[in-house]
Amino acid sequence: MLIDVVKVLIPSALAFGIGILFTPVLTSYLYSHKMWKKKAGKVDLSGKDTPIFNQLHKEKEVGTPRMGGIIIWASATTVMLLFWVLGHFFTGGIFAKLDFLSRNQTWIPLAALLVGAVVGLMDDWLEIIGSRNHIAGGLSLSKRLAVVGTVSFLCGLWFYTKLGVTGIDLPEGWHGGTLYLGWLIVPFFMAVAMAIYSGGVIDGIDGLAGGVFASIFAAYGAMAFAHHQTDLAAFCAVLVGSILAFLWFNIPPARYYMTETGSMALTLALAIVAFMTDQRGGGFGIIVLPIIAFPLVITTASVIIQNLSKKFRGKKVFLVAPLHHHFEALGWPSYKVTMRYWIIGIICAVIGLVLALI
Repeated sequence: MLIDVVKVLIPSALAFGIGILFTPVLTSYLYSHKMWKKKAGKVDLSGKDTPIFNQLHKEKEVGTPRMGGIIIWASATTVMLLFWVLGHFFTGGIFAKLDFLSRNQTWIPLAALLVGAVVGLMDDWLEIIGSRNHIAGGLSLSKRLAVVGTVSFLCGLWFYTKLGVTGIDLPEGWHGGTLYLGWLIVPFFMAVAMAIYSGGVIDGIDGLAGGVFASIFAAYGAMAFAHHQTDLAAFCAVLVGSILAFLWFNIPPARYYMTETGSMALTLALAIVAFMTDQRGGGFGIIVLPIIAFPLVITTASVIIQNLSKKFRGKKVFLVAPLHHHFEALGWPSYKVTMRYWIIGIICAVIGLVLALI
């Protein structure tokens, strides 16, 4: 039991330390190469300007580098590979016990993390280059969704054909304790991954996304640990450590932004982790996902509500969507929005964790 606790906590602390040490190197490169948008603002899903958002953030997006999410996945991956190398070099020793890169628990979430990181990094790069040339930059939404859809399809297929996952676990007494989906688990997996990815737009205020994702992965790490998925718990913990290192420099005023290379990596990894802690781990990772990830849920819901209202009613529900920008438009300081989201995120994570374990 003690070695399992050490296996979870030591990599997390090490990832935090590596992230803190690596950040000055990364930020030095990002600032020296001016890796930020040259024109502030964005457009909505229909391609129209968003004047309220652009007014709120006219001075924030210019002069602050993108790609800060590199800290998260680079630190986490470095720690995982470090313990894997040491574990194979010093066989039978303490490092072999601390190695948490395993085929049955962490290969798939790590692969998803890195795919999201690379594609997101490409999007960030194109966004920067495009703004320099005064053209629309970045990968289109359809292309990013195609990546998420492809990765989630392959992962869902792997869960169904190789891991034997055919449904999701429900509390005892609910539909016999299991919702059997059969091969439909694959499109269901894709739908969940898409929904989680859509919540990545929460990365819009200094410190907001980092705090929310830290509480989410902490809850799933605790859930995995409770169900003896120690390697997966260590994976979640190492992400928490990496996110906290990122957050150290992302709180207002942010030294960099997470952007797509961080948000796509984390949302894809979260989808895998949620399914790993469900039928595969003997838990309820999917049914409690909307609770644990409630800040992501309300972020996505606010965008959907806003667009449907504008289309069918001809007027907006919120001053600006996503919801956190609505609060900014109401006059809330950004740090107040961030810290209240952190509080809500922690409370929801605790509630979801308790419901998953009782």
